[in-house]
Amino acid sequence: MNSKYNVLKFKKNKFENTDDLISIEEPLEISLKYKDQDKWSTNSLVITMRTPGHDEDLVRGFLYNEQIIQNISEIDNIESFGDKVGKYNIQNKIRITLNNSKNINISKIKRDFMTNSSCGVCGKSSLDALEIIKKEKTFRSGPKLTKEIIIQSPTILRNNQSEFSKTGGIHASGLFFSDGKLISLREDVGRHNALDKMIGDALKNKQIEAKNQFITCSGRLNFELVQKVLMTNIGLMIGVGAPTSLAIDLANRFDMTLIGFVKEDSFNIYTNNQKVIVN
Repeated sequence: MNSKYNVLKFKKNKFENTDDLISIEEPLEISLKYKDQDKWSTNSLVITMRTPGHDEDLVRGFLYNEQIIQNISEIDNIESFGDKVGKYNIQNKIRITLNNSKNINISKIKRDFMTNSSCGVCGKSSLDALEIIKKEKTFRSGPKLTKEIIIQSPTILRNNQSEFSKTGGIHASGLFFSDGKLISLREDVGRHNALDKMIGDALKNKQIEAKNQFITCSGRLNFELVQKVLMTNIGLMIGVGAPTSLAIDLANRFDMTLIGFVKEDSFNIYTNNQKVIVN
């Protein structure tokens, strides 16, 4: 989703007024409706800045990746609500009704989100906390990728983006088979949202086959992106940019292969290079 703005552009040693397409960024308030001791409760969970579109995929992926739900069958209903507001006349609130009310601790969930939004996740304690949620490591044996597939995947991702060619200001995440076939792709101004949307779409369509798949993301790879991919059990992740140190530590702990700085003729393997065919 984009909108036209007038900009003053400097090009070829001169200024000119021109129209430019800009990616739209709008807040989305995510609320949970759940049963608490046989009484229905609704709580606002989090507000995220996103590109409007595929909001249902976003919340599916978000709830799954944060392990608020373990399966999307735990969702009874997703609905946008509230007035259509702002310049683009869209609804910026979405409510998810859950059917697994027994284990919902809304106070703890809110505390966790406050911690993440204020200072991020911090050091070794965050790795240990994730290990409590995720017991098993990813598959050490697969997927196996050739260097050609690794180098081609960012180009395939970019060529299938509908918004990037128009605005140049949007991220993407793609799910691929190990032979390089693109399965699912989603775009958003936020890297985390693009990944949540893509995983939400793949879960909805029952497309995740972790042993034979990998994920490619535009931009750099940080702890939170690696954490979200780990929840799918997919053990190989590619980024156009560099990973952070904590992303590398996390990937190592769960036997994920992390590849970054992918160019036309080069890339870096930061962890577990046995999943890359080097011949």
